[in-house]
Amino acid sequence: MRPGFGQFKTATPEYLEFAAQFGATDILLNTPDLPGGNGRWELRDLVKLRLSIEQWGMKLSALENVPTSFYEDIMLGGPERDGQIENMIATIRNIARAGIPIFGYNWMPSNVWRTPPEVIRGGAIATAFDNEFAQTLPLTHGRVYTEEEMWENLEHWIKIITPIAEEEGIRLGIHPCDPPVETLGGVPQLMRSFDAYKRLIEIYPSESNAIEFCQGTFSEMNEDIYEMIEYFVSRHKILYVHFRNVSGQVPKFREEFINTGYVDMYRAMQIYDKHDFDGFFIDDHVPHTHEDTAWGHRGRAFANGYIQAMIEAVQKGG
Repeated sequence: MRPGFGQFKTATPEYLEFAAQFGATDILLNTPDLPGGNGRWELRDLVKLRLSIEQWGMKLSALENVPTSFYEDIMLGGPERDGQIENMIATIRNIARAGIPIFGYNWMPSNVWRTPPEVIRGGAIATAFDNEFAQTLPLTHGRVYTEEEMWENLEHWIKIITPIAEEEGIRLGIHPCDPPVETLGGVPQLMRSFDAYKRLIEIYPSESNAIEFCQGTFSEMNEDIYEMIEYFVSRHKILYVHFRNVSGQVPKFREEFINTGYVDMYRAMQIYDKHDFDGFFIDDHVPHTHEDTAWGHRGRAFANGYIQAMIEAVQKGG
């Protein structure tokens, strides 16, 4: 179990120096700033990206998300689906051949949703969600989509891409829909429950068909977070962990400091350790604190230190 840093797009010396100084071993880049004019990423750009991180003594362990425009019609069954599938196959082959072992993505055509933020400890600002408010917002993609068609689209994709991933030796994982409510903007939030993820991993049983385990979003579900961690980590389905905390579950919640939410983070870390989880943890989101940067250097330093302390505590037995 290792500490990582992520959630930035460009591997600048400033970000990488910060990550190295605060003890990260693994780097995750979210929707990296790469040329993609043809709806795909090329091998040469991905290799250069990996090397830019390795020179700081860290590993580029995962890429999280491509631009939504790369695969929106795959998710929604649109007219460009087949062409986007071909480009995504090429992109995933290139990620693997560049020496990057994990690709995490999402099944959210409208991305993450939040409603107005809230004030938490000491006046820090945290993102929040209120489903009553969210359901008053307009359609995002022109019409209402059904659960059935969204599952058909996902299953079509998984059955195509998983054999490619196996062939290339890369692991793929889907982030849960955040927030995990039934529908937003007329589009079902498909990956919103324990049962949905059980269904996902059985579409094509394979080590390459796995989970980008955002513990924060799983904690927002109306489920038992500890049971879900146990189930998926014991089956070696968790690629890496967004180790963040929230105030409660849908229909209404806010994000919290890593040590002030409802989840017992020590108990959660014990479960990963119990099953010899071989992966990394990142903070994902953090509250905005006094005079912090837009990215959240101070908040992330606090969260990362907490993660490292939790790993050390469980590995030393308490």
